[in-house]
Amino acid sequence: MTGSAFQPNRSSSPARIAPPEAAGPREAGPTVIVMKIGILFVCSGNTCRSPMAAGAMRSLVRSAGLEQAFAIDSAGIAVRQAGEPPSPLALEAAARRGHDIAAHRARILVADDLARAAHPLAMAGTHLAAMRALAPPGADDRPRLFLDRDVADPWGGTARDYDHALDLIEAGCAQLFDALRQTGS
Repeated sequence: MTGSAFQPNRSSSPARIAPPEAAGPREAGPTVIVMKIGILFVCSGNTCRSPMAAGAMRSLVRSAGLEQAFAIDSAGIAVRQAGEPPSPLALEAAARRGHDIAAHRARILVADDLARAAHPLAMAGTHLAAMRALAPPGADDRPRLFLDRDVADPWGGTARDYDHALDLIEAGCAQLFDALRQTGS
């Protein structure tokens, strides 16, 4: 991820107030606002690349104990059938590396997704163009390429193709996570 790829975006998804009143008495002081960092991965059918990316990113934030700080999601620009599980080879590749994506179900990208995510990330240039066309007015510059090149679609390929895509995705997620930890957003 170099050059025109990921650049931290200072906006975030809606805030929630913490701690909740149910937590009991607390000392008087300022209200703490906790902002979740919204990350949205987008590919074609939402059955290979973007769910693997969401799974890899969730694994990273979980291992750092930061699950509550992130809202990670994925969608597709050309979903054949909403509700479809990840492809079997995507499930296998992700599972081999400890990323659980079994509960994922494919869904189509909608404009509200782009409005909510601070970091809407495209797996390929065609996805980026579709995301920018769908983005709400004034937000068409927020979608970015996930990497500085397309992540090739492994759909219809071999297990090795899925592993290669996941190699790129995991490296990109690590760079993204490091950048977000440095900037805090």
